[in-house]
Amino acid sequence: MIPIRLIVNGKPVGANVEPRTHLADFLRDQLMLTGTNIGCEQGVCGACTVMIDDVPMRSCIAYAAACDGARIRSIEGFDDDPLMAELRAAFKAEHALQCGYCTPGMLATARDIVGRLPGADEETVRRELAGNLCRCTGYRGIVRAVLRVLEARRAAAAPASAQL
Repeated sequence: MIPIRLIVNGKPVGANVEPRTHLADFLRDQLMLTGTNIGCEQGVCGACTVMIDDVPMRSCIAYAAACDGARIRSIEGFDDDPLMAELRAAFKAEHALQCGYCTPGMLATARDIVGRLPGADEETVRRELAGNLCRCTGYRGIVRAVLRVLEARRAAAAPASAQL
């Protein structure tokens, strides 16, 4: 067993883990944070995407021990996040989810896109989402939801920049 210390969703966590325990399994099995879904277990589908030190990463291929000292934010850690609230509302309005299995990873990735690429267009959003697979939606609603939030944020920033 290896001792690790993490900050998970803003709270310090200490635990002992087997060296081969993946972060997704640690979050789900030891911390009972089951919003992180496990799909392919190979880092391909993106269902397990969480934020590790503010970067979207695949928790199914990240070893928990390798994350020692890191800040982890799972989907449960976004409950009071204003940007995530905007994205959730846009996903609902644009019918961007069906079964919901990919949704936590999609939302984490979408939040990163909006925060990192505020000028993103449809092509950029599609390219950035390409690492997250969805079998239900055909991506149209997901892309529209991300674009809706981007456009609303640009519109809100435009009056402020016009006054300068």
